Amino acid sequence: MKRVLLILMFFSIQHSIFSQEDIIYDIDDIACKEGSRLTSHNRTVLTNVDASDYDLNYYRFHLYIDPAVYKIDAKVDVHFTPLKDNFNIIRFDFATVLEVDSILYKNQLITTFEKIGDFELKINLPVPLSKNLQDSLTIYYHGIPPSGGFGSFIKSTHNEEPIIWTLSEPFGSRDWWPCKNGLEDKIDSVDMVITTLTKYKAASNGILVNEWQTDSLSHFHWKHRYKIAPYLIAFAVTNYDRYTDQVELSNGVSMPMINYVYPENLNDAKSGTADLVQVLQFYDSLFVTYPFYKEKYGHAQFGWGGGMEHQTMSFVVSYGWLLLSHELAHQWFGDMVTCGSWQDIWLNEGFATYLEGLSRERFPDKADFDFTTWKAGKISQIVSQPGGSVFVNDTTTVGRIFNGRLSYSKGAYLLHMLRWKLGDENFFQGIRNYLSELKYNYARTSDLVRHLELTSGLDLTEFFNDWFVGEGFPSYNLIYQKNQNNSISTQLNQTTSHNSVSFFEMPVPIYFSDGVSDTIVIIDHITNDQIDLINLNFEASIVSIDPDLWLISDNNTVTEGIINETKEYAEEVFISPNPFFNEIHISSTMSYSLLSYKLYNSEGKIIDNGALDASYTIQVNGLPGLYFLEINQSDGRKHHIKLLKQ
Repeated sequence: MKRVLLILMFFSIQHSIFSQEDIIYDIDDIACKEGSRLTSHNRTVLTNVDASDYDLNYYRFHLYIDPAVYKIDAKVDVHFTPLKDNFNIIRFDFATVLEVDSILYKNQLITTFEKIGDFELKINLPVPLSKNLQDSLTIYYHGIPPSGGFGSFIKSTHNEEPIIWTLSEPFGSRDWWPCKNGLEDKIDSVDMVITTLTKYKAASNGILVNEWQTDSLSHFHWKHRYKIAPYLIAFAVTNYDRYTDQVELSNGVSMPMINYVYPENLNDAKSGTADLVQVLQFYDSLFVTYPFYKEKYGHAQFGWGGGMEHQTMSFVVSYGWLLLSHELAHQWFGDMVTCGSWQDIWLNEGFATYLEGLSRERFPDKADFDFTTWKAGKISQIVSQPGGSVFVNDTTTVGRIFNGRLSYSKGAYLLHMLRWKLGDENFFQGIRNYLSELKYNYARTSDLVRHLELTSGLDLTEFFNDWFVGEGFPSYNLIYQKNQNNSISTQLNQTTSHNSVSFFEMPVPIYFSDGVSDTIVIIDHITNDQIDLINLNFEASIVSIDPDLWLISDNNTVTEGIINETKEYAEEVFISPNPFFNEIHISSTMSYSLLSYKLYNSEGKIIDNGALDASYTIQVNGLPGLYFLEINQSDGRKHHIKLLKQ
């Protein structure tokens, strides 16, 4: 009882006060560190709360933090709305090693609560509550949060100065505050009031609405009025220096970028954040207006070897281009629109990784290396193993969620291939529509697919089955044969690295050059041994696959040779006679019907085309010589057959 009285006394004294109002060079390294720091949270039970019981509306945190002491003293006001009648028990995910000093409901002490297992706080309310009527309670607690290594509540030092920061993704919010630990309920609004010693500053989400001192204490009141996922709520306390960059946004607002920096890193930070202003303006114009423009964007330096995209204030270890552009991208992808399951973490990390690449494409002279090098590095990492899905099939294994090769790099390249398949206009418009509809909410991969399909008119089912759910990648083999008048016949095959996908249907770019002239021809690859006739205005001596690195592939080969066009289709499509005189007879034994044909002369020009029946005769009026026949099936396959006219 003595401890309860002391805590109550501390916060009653403070009530009148409160009422005043390491350098990272590669994102894969960041992902690796994220996975390692979260190993301590690799727990099977992620939440004890039924999200359908109640809705979280508002939190007001009152924290006392001395960064030299690994401890938290807290009071939390929780506003919630029951989602069912006769609501008389409320449960929170909360570390039971923390001491609950008291719980108040309408200024009455609640004594009927219990701590269950390692991470559940069950509170019996004194009266049953009605559905859809907002209510509140207050929880006082203190103790040493259960965090170690790279956990969710961390104490360390910089330049011999102490610092405490929080980093709760994915399961660590419950380590230091009573919450819902899942991805179902965003909190509508948050106030964070932090009391510390006068030599320190406290950084958090939202805007700093008040800062004042009493005796040897400093107080910081941060207010955030946007919906926020629990894992994105954070604070950091140390002897920060503080400065502001201004950012002119596309909607005409001049917004502050507020930076809390270790004094010993101030000059490096100012250089890095000054460069980031143009990246923020780029994202702001490319997608939708910066999501939290009524408040701020900012950074707080912390001691973990990477970054974390806390809403409106990313925590970063250093101020390089890659790290800052990646964490900034999360304000759109991860913060405004948050993955609705850890299965879909690529909606956060794949997008942020790809935008970090796009910033290189947009500002090639600013980034440490160019977009082509970025793409080559991503492909190299992705194909370093034959399998692996972007879809996370085990959300209890943190290393699997934050797999740098799959959730970050392959997720980013999945987006790059969608951009290639849909074209820039449809791709970026689809993403803008996705952001606009899902803003400040959770999303699943199906939401993104729906918007990309609506914008492009394409059915992306097979693409996502292959590249999102499926594993591996193709290796392409191209055989090309030079014909008369600079036409070329190509036969494109692929093998797949993993048996989960038998064939990757993709538009494949092929580069042709004679050393002076060049062109890229796109082959819509829908079947193995596919043969296409390509007409060039020069004799190609250089041929390569995917020169601009649009596709995930590896071990591709190109060979000049002789193509036997009729071999694959000998038991499917019958052409007679060949050689022919004035007419060609076509018949088929396949279950798929033949739809149409195109007849090319040796120069690659179409001289006849039309619809096909199961048995069909084409009259050919023309000179003797080489011809090419293209037949289209109802299943999407194409047949290319070489013919000789007598």
